[in-house]
Amino acid sequence: VVAAMRAHTASADMQEQACWTLYTLTAGADVQRDARAQVAVDADALPLVVAAMRAHTASADMQEQACWTLYTLTAGADVQRDARAQVAVDADALPLVVAAMRA
Repeated sequence: VVAAMRAHTASADMQEQACWTLYTLTAGADVQRDARAQVAVDADALPLVVAAMRAHTASADMQEQACWTLYTLTAGADVQRDARAQVAVDADALPLVVAAMRA
């Protein structure tokens, strides 16, 4: 998924679908959810989601899906949760989320 996001940065549809896939893979309430989120973050998914938000501001669907994906990648009950959230903050995700909410 991460490789596809890197290869197709200009396609809002591809970025949206990649975000949807990341969301699907990392959502849930099972005990492995946090581990799946960490694998995605370790693969540099968070900066790519943020880059997609920055590149495709005109796509409301992509923005919405990216917000959901940021949620699943940064939520959790494990000890890495705060570190994952900090990766999103360091990638400047917060202003983009606020902009998406205002759009």
